[in-house]
Amino acid sequence: MTRRLDYRDSVLKAYPEVYTPAALKALEVLAPLNRDRHELMARRIARRLTRERGRQRIAFLDPQALIPRTGIRVQDARDGNFDGSEIPRDLMRQWIQGTGPAARPRASTESGLRNIAYALLSGADGWMFDGEDALGQVDTMSLDNQRNLQLAIAKDPRFLRVAEEITAEMNHWAQGFFGRPIVADWRQQLDFTTKIFRARGLHLDDRHVREKDGTGFSASIVDLALYVVNNHQRLRDSGASIVLYLPKIQTAEEAALWNDLLAALEQHLGLPIGTIKAYVLVEQIEASFQLMEIRAVLGRHFVGFNTGRWDYINSVADAMAWDPGFVNPNIDAIGMTYGYMRNYEDRVRQAVNTPDRNGRRALWQGGMEPNIPVGSAAGVAAGMRRAKAGGEREQLAGASGKWVAHWKMVHIVRPVWEEIGADNQLERKFPPLTYTKEDADGLVLLEPAPRTVRGARDLLSVALQYGNAFEQGFQAAALKPADFFGNDDVLYLMEDMATGEIRVSILWEWLHKGAQLNEDDPKTGARAGDTFDLALFARLLDEEYEKLLAARDRDVHDDSKTTTLPIAREIVATYVTNRAKLPWYIDLLNLNLNNHDLANARSRIRSYIEAFERDGTRMTENLDFVV
Repeated sequence: MTRRLDYRDSVLKAYPEVYTPAALKALEVLAPLNRDRHELMARRIARRLTRERGRQRIAFLDPQALIPRTGIRVQDARDGNFDGSEIPRDLMRQWIQGTGPAARPRASTESGLRNIAYALLSGADGWMFDGEDALGQVDTMSLDNQRNLQLAIAKDPRFLRVAEEITAEMNHWAQGFFGRPIVADWRQQLDFTTKIFRARGLHLDDRHVREKDGTGFSASIVDLALYVVNNHQRLRDSGASIVLYLPKIQTAEEAALWNDLLAALEQHLGLPIGTIKAYVLVEQIEASFQLMEIRAVLGRHFVGFNTGRWDYINSVADAMAWDPGFVNPNIDAIGMTYGYMRNYEDRVRQAVNTPDRNGRRALWQGGMEPNIPVGSAAGVAAGMRRAKAGGEREQLAGASGKWVAHWKMVHIVRPVWEEIGADNQLERKFPPLTYTKEDADGLVLLEPAPRTVRGARDLLSVALQYGNAFEQGFQAAALKPADFFGNDDVLYLMEDMATGEIRVSILWEWLHKGAQLNEDDPKTGARAGDTFDLALFARLLDEEYEKLLAARDRDVHDDSKTTTLPIAREIVATYVTNRAKLPWYIDLLNLNLNNHDLANARSRIRSYIEAFERDGTRMTENLDFVV
């Protein structure tokens, strides 16, 4: 086989247990599909540009058309005329899924194994070990993540030693919080939680692999091959399923590419088609127009949808960037019961409850609970009441479970489902999906809500903090607006890349559409009815940045204040003030990973904008790639 791929620096020698001969062979087998991936990403940008220039909303597909890359007619997909997946035993009950990575930035293997031990001893029904939004990408974190998962799945003695230590720590915390331990037999507990892996999205290039001609190589393909090839045998030998979360899918055609990747890997490994199971994260508004089509093309691989919040809000703002009348309110006003979010969740609920031709339905995993029970007694009590109420709402709405962002939340939210007792809600009946103009309008429905200077400060503060954390390697970080530093009644929320995306997206929207504030602000002198303009943005940027410079190390690492924080400010300021709305905040952050030179950062940011505005090119490759 002709070798198509190059590998950065000495990663093959440094990670032989990850880049195994079998994994390297699988990467070469899947490599031809990378060109298809590039073509699909170019079509994404072309659709986005067409909508902007033509002032067009997203529409439903022609029911008589064939879904690209397949022979499936759109109407057949909507009618359930396809073969879906049986739900495997270890996914039948997923009341609570935790999320988080299996590695920490520039940390030891033992440190990463601690993350996994917390996850697998938490009592969560499943844990999504994140290779995407919550996993830092500095240095070789993506490879640390893979290696650590392999050690845990193999029950390596190093992992078992860590797990025994973590058990004592968790029980000590639980004794103080609940008045009882939460882990009885730790060895038995390690087998309770279903292991799930989230690969990176199709829009991202890997930082350590590229094609021999210098073309960027799909991070999705790398994550898929490394995780499945290196772990499938042990998972299957233990009776566990091979389960993935697939993020950032926008269309059924993109889902069909994922299906081709899964099927090609199964064929290469000699596995029956449908062995690999996949949840799809509905994080993009375009996907809400093609839910049944996505189910159909993934066929026997598909087990369920997940309804997230942050990424989805960002996608709506991005899709409506051309419309001066579409202006989001404060971010904290856009919950799952708000306007377009309510309608999106309703469509997902209807889609999973539509049977295929064998009568099989699919799972619906509810959204993220970002609270962390750390703070004052009053703050924690209020936060936990909100968390429990959110779980109760989703359970009543028909979700079979939800996500939590921290292991400490598992035993707080899981009782909502324990009290009901049903493994899932596959038998719930809901009205069939319809495809009317009213349905389309509902997916961009705005409702009255606050739009305030306080809201802008929150957006700015967390956007700056998140960019700084990302560049430090903490792609998941506990954050809150700077005005609440030191106030333990306001809890930190676990934030990942999605929350950074939406904050800069809404700020761009407010600035370039002349959003009107609807409350007075005594400090700035802004009045209700005033426009959110460049002068106000610049003032708030200066003020919020100064708060971060003055913050204690616990909130903003001191070693970041002269390195990555100024670069985060440059990225936020450029993204928000740039005339053209850029598609991804993460693009500018990725360009500057491991770079602490502000002048170099400015040059890279300028090059990205020039390329994108010239012909829609996204610079996504690792600029520091050395073979």
